Amino acid sequence: MPLAMPPQLHTTQGNERRLGVELEFSGITLEQLVALVSNTLEGHSRPVSDYEVDILTADGRFRAELDFDYLKQLAREQKQRPPGELEQAVTDLLGSVALQLVPLELVCPPLPLSRLDRLNHLFNRLREQGALGTRHALHYAFGLHLNPELPDTGIDTLLCYFRAYLCLHDWLEAHEDIVAARKISPYIRAFPKDYIKQVLAPDYRPDIAQFTLDYLAWNPTRNRAMDLLPLLAWHDEEKVQAAVHDSKVNKRPTLHYRLPNSDIDNPLWSLQHAWDGWLQVEWLAGDQQQLGQVCQAYLAHLEQLTPDFIDPWSLKVRSWLR
Repeated sequence: MPLAMPPQLHTTQGNERRLGVELEFSGITLEQLVALVSNTLEGHSRPVSDYEVDILTADGRFRAELDFDYLKQLAREQKQRPPGELEQAVTDLLGSVALQLVPLELVCPPLPLSRLDRLNHLFNRLREQGALGTRHALHYAFGLHLNPELPDTGIDTLLCYFRAYLCLHDWLEAHEDIVAARKISPYIRAFPKDYIKQVLAPDYRPDIAQFTLDYLAWNPTRNRAMDLLPLLAWHDEEKVQAAVHDSKVNKRPTLHYRLPNSDIDNPLWSLQHAWDGWLQVEWLAGDQQQLGQVCQAYLAHLEQLTPDFIDPWSLKVRSWLR
């Protein structure tokens, strides 16, 4: 079944919008992952190190890797400078331990929205091979990250999408049924309430430079369910790096939506689930009148004195969903 599409399919330059996807999981080896991607997408592999491999396909470059930066850096250095026996033994031991604790990650290239079904087919193959997701073990805080290209990177469009996301965050969290391991992990923290109020205020009309300063003052970290650092770095990488000092912030003209679980081993789950949640953000961002109404209602909700569990916003917001 083809994935549903957002209301705005093209950028303001007339190009089809694209989506990058990152999937974390366990249960198979790196070698199995590389072989599966290569065979499914008719690609050929190009090792970067013992723990990261590029797969070159007609759709672009996929990367299969162990999500452990220190070990990947060590393996790269040893590829340039062959290690001694003891050093190699220590690296191998570290790698064996890491495979039990940290996920593999498949980083997909930005694909045109009309070609996202290829990822569904690939994920089905991963499930058949034995890939395991977020719910398989208590310590598996694995995620699925979506990197949607925006229609344009101007401040007006960014504010519409960001405000829509902030208003829908509670519903999206309920939609995803976030597991305990991810809730207590630092990776998908929600935005501070006072910052949300600042952004949703109808008189908040910053230019991109002021928005970046405000964002970095409240959020000098990648650990947000909606990470705007890549997009802000696209505009001003020097300013972003001066605040976060993080080499993993890669500038690109996309949002970085990190909330969804990786339920790769669930036969009822697919990319469709997370994508359907994201489409609600797309629809709300594209409807100026409704977005204004939802922002006003959410601001009023944030001022309520009653506990959220008595009057949950995730239930209220359903009346605005498509």
